[in-house]
Amino acid sequence: MSAHSRRPTFMRHWLRLILALLPLLLLLALPALAQAPAAPKQVPAFTLTVGGAPTARPDFVVAIEILFLMTLLALAPAILILSTSFTRILVVLHFLRQALGTQQLPPNQVLIGLTLFLTFFIMRPAFDQMNREALQPYLTQQITQQEALAKAQVPFKAFMLKQARTEDLALFVRLAKLERPTKPEDLPITVVMPGFLISELRMGFQIGFLIYLPFLIIDLVVSSVLMSMGMLMLPPIMISLPFKILLFVLVDGWNLLVRSLVMGFK
Repeated sequence: MSAHSRRPTFMRHWLRLILALLPLLLLLALPALAQAPAAPKQVPAFTLTVGGAPTARPDFVVAIEILFLMTLLALAPAILILSTSFTRILVVLHFLRQALGTQQLPPNQVLIGLTLFLTFFIMRPAFDQMNREALQPYLTQQITQQEALAKAQVPFKAFMLKQARTEDLALFVRLAKLERPTKPEDLPITVVMPGFLISELRMGFQIGFLIYLPFLIIDLVVSSVLMSMGMLMLPPIMISLPFKILLFVLVDGWNLLVRSLVMGFK
């Protein structure tokens, strides 16, 4: 018998075996199907109250509050940079690193971490006031969300008005085409924040210029000495860098710089 004639016979035997076992499999599966409870259909509940105050907040209100909270968390880094001492401190620390010529030392993570902790230290009174007058009353449902936001911006607005220059605030008042307020506290936060930011950038650049001066003098002296000795192929930065680091360590530069930055916000 050839292979072609054996293959159909083999397939027919397998088909007969499967057809014979199919009723047995169905009989075994029927009790399990009968005992399995039917999954109840989930119908969304919706309650409408007319003529009376609801006993609990609706679900869509809670969802909106969660969405608003997530938005605030996403904008928290920008708010931290724009309304606190973070900008000035970070600019000054970057100027210090450039003046020393140490390239990536201290690394960016260290500079940002130091800036962040100094910001928390400087802004602690504002954070405490916001927690005491806005956050805690809102969590205990003593005030509404709008009242909490209005009270939360009061300490930060007062801090920004104290540090911002009058010229910078007047610039954004003119750009926004607003009437001149009777007192700075009447200015909207959309005017106070950019005015405070450019004032901080200006102050940071001024401090950075003063930091650059002593290190620039060292670079000039080292460069003049190398030129007088005829060592034109030797980079002056290789000789001046140890002297700049030594000068910064001898005068206790980190202590002086941090103290000056913190006292500048008092």
